[in-house]
Amino acid sequence: QVQLVESGGGLVQPGGSLRLSCAASGFTFSRYTMGWYRQAPGKERELVASITSAGGITNYADSVKGRFTISRDNAKNTVYLQMNSLKPEDTAVYYCNARFGWVDYWGKGTLVTVSS
Repeated sequence: QVQLVESGGGLVQPGGSLRLSCAASGFTFSRYTMGWYRQAPGKERELVASITSAGGITNYADSVKGRFTISRDNAKNTVYLQMNSLKPEDTAVYYCNARFGWVDYWGKGTLVTVSS
């Protein structure tokens, strides 16, 4: 049974930091490109960051470049998103995604709220 379980969301003040984690199981994690997406109220889901299977290539949305860092630990089947200098516009539900060819898995999401 495939599972992607996100954790680490919560309420943080502007300028603060959070680290999201996504624990994967039920598939060969090391073969998959992993990504973090987010969906704010009333908006479409958007890619935040992605990382290739061996971690050699990362990709970021322009809005988070220089503030967010994606990483993965294939030994722990976990992908992370370190979020620094958070802004109110980063408020959204953050989803973990695993992709290999046409195979696509999603987590249920974790809410990040940036507010004073």
